[in-house]
Amino acid sequence: MNKIKIGLPSKGRLRDDSINFFQSKNLKVVNTFGDRNYFFNIEKNNEVEGIFLHAREIIERINDGTLDMGISGLDLLKELPEVYSKNVKTFQKLDFGFANLVVAVPKDWLDVQNMADLEEVSFDFREKYARRMRVATKYPNLTESFFLSKGVSQFRVVPSLGATESYPFTGSAELITDITSTGSTLKANNLRIINDGSILKSSACVFVSKKFLKNKFLRNFK
Repeated sequence: MNKIKIGLPSKGRLRDDSINFFQSKNLKVVNTFGDRNYFFNIEKNNEVEGIFLHAREIIERINDGTLDMGISGLDLLKELPEVYSKNVKTFQKLDFGFANLVVAVPKDWLDVQNMADLEEVSFDFREKYARRMRVATKYPNLTESFFLSKGVSQFRVVPSLGATESYPFTGSAELITDITSTGSTLKANNLRIINDGSILKSSACVFVSKKFLKNKFLRNFK
């Protein structure tokens, strides 16, 4: 008998909330080999094999069929919808993991209060420096679509590998888009969210492989 393969986030509040959510469905996550081990089981359930992974990898593995289901962020699915839509289904939105993908600029950009201001500044920037403004982000597709929808075309996406907030102050980009729950990290790094700069409202979700949709195990979540 093939085991049901489940992925849960490996770090932080999202890991804790995911474990608590499973507990609320009478599915107790048991990490038999200690907190540093990536594998888990469900107490009194021999059908399940679980693994703790980075939230992005959970969706990737559901997509390629090596996981049947998992918990991750809606933002990660929306970043590559055309890639994942054939195989991954949003089964249930959850009431934790809330965050917004936003446009943030340095605090001293006083002339930029909204996306229309950013459009104007982007043309001035290109004329002055003979290049386009750079936007650092881990969400290039969502960022590009949003900017173009707001009429901002004079920009170039710079893929961020981490610490996106630092990019404007290391000469790597002029502004950023990033995921935030409270905005405190942005403020601490001298950045502010522009008024109409909300790209996506995200939350944690249960994602499943479309091939897994008829499995009776999912009755636990209804």
